[in-house]
Amino acid sequence: MASLALVRSTFRSTTSRSTLAVFSAIEMLSPHPHPTSPASSPPVPLDEPVRQPTKRLRQRALAILAAIGGALAKLKTLVLLLPKLKVVATAATAVVSIGAYSLLFGWVFAAGFVALLFIHEMGHVLQLRREGIKASAPMFIPFLGAVISAKSLGTSALVEARVGLAGPVLGTLGAGAAALIALIGHSRELYALAYTGFFLNLFNLIPVTPLDGGRAMAAMAPAMWIVGLGLLIAVAVVFPNPVIVILIVLGSLDVRRRRRQRRDGGPEHEAYYAVAPKHRLYVGLVYLTLLVLLLAGMHATFINPTP
Repeated sequence: MASLALVRSTFRSTTSRSTLAVFSAIEMLSPHPHPTSPASSPPVPLDEPVRQPTKRLRQRALAILAAIGGALAKLKTLVLLLPKLKVVATAATAVVSIGAYSLLFGWVFAAGFVALLFIHEMGHVLQLRREGIKASAPMFIPFLGAVISAKSLGTSALVEARVGLAGPVLGTLGAGAAALIALIGHSRELYALAYTGFFLNLFNLIPVTPLDGGRAMAAMAPAMWIVGLGLLIAVAVVFPNPVIVILIVLGSLDVRRRRRQRRDGGPEHEAYYAVAPKHRLYVGLVYLTLLVLLLAGMHATFINPTP
């Protein structure tokens, strides 16, 4: 009996060891080892914790550089489009002005009137650029006209006079072209447009700043500013108009400033107003010629209100 028990015990022990060995072999051969097995965890390279953060930093740096490059590309595009934006601004203000004037005078007259304002202001712009001075494109203000901006009007009174007279010179040509078209087409509306163009250029020759005639007087006879201011006041009395009142205020302030500068400004301002006699004569001839041509143009294009 003892021998039989010993045999049974030996068989069970042997069977248990064999079974355990079989299961161990199966676990080692399995492609998915048990997670608790020490042999189931693959070896981790020592540089793995360093390599992953470095890769992330490189990706972030590339993303930042890409964003900066995109911003610079957009900025370059904006710089290239800036001149076009100025053209768009000029066109937009012109359209607004045409719409405003058309409420009173109709589309044809309104469009022609804005075109004449543009031609007049471009005379100033072109002359400023000829003098080496940067000038903006014209901007239109309904019922006030049009304006341009520049850092200065020149380094001398003679340059200022040339810039001032360039507007009426080109404006007179524009009004003359409108008169010629009116003559060919027998259009009363275009006659009225031409007459208005001649009149506005003539009004601008009143010898007081900020009008063009005042710019001319800076080189020809600065004392005429007082005469021009008195003439502007007389016009305001006969034809009351808020725009003329604004011009009187601006003219009074500017004439006062200029007279003080000429009196107390020193050598720099003396040199500014120092103009050779032949150049004064040149400015005077252009000024008087414009007066004659504009008065003649107004006379030729005047029409009675009734047909």
